[in-house]
Amino acid sequence: MKKVILSLGIIAAFAFTSCKSETKTDSRIAVNTAIVLNSETVDITFGVRGNCGMCKTTIEKAALSVEGVGSADWDRDNKSINVSFTDSKTNANAIHEAIAASGYDTEKVAGNLGAYENLPGCCKYDHEMEMNQSGNSKDDKHGH
Repeated sequence: MKKVILSLGIIAAFAFTSCKSETKTDSRIAVNTAIVLNSETVDITFGVRGNCGMCKTTIEKAALSVEGVGSADWDRDNKSINVSFTDSKTNANAIHEAIAASGYDTEKVAGNLGAYENLPGCCKYDHEMEMNQSGNSKDDKHGH
């Protein structure tokens, strides 16, 4: 009789534990679904120093290497990049950091000097270069 009661107790404990596990799994699924449904695509523009078509390729490749970035377009004349990303997968700081790691200064993060030194000669930009998002040259802003 003691063995039967002990067996029933073990079965009941197992059944109770199994029900708890299913409940936890179900609530996690609901939370993860809510996060995905609340994700938004964010479009940002910020300054990035650079000179040429090779810079464009490297800068855009660096931005696109960040998980969640859907598009990146660096404008050589304006020294700025337009980036679209999913906000639940990344953020603007991660994109700045990735571009800086490739050797290019952004508005928020200085380029990695080791990576900068390894850039081709045509890509060695002036570190004082204005990151100009308006399309006007430095002189045009002052009326010259």
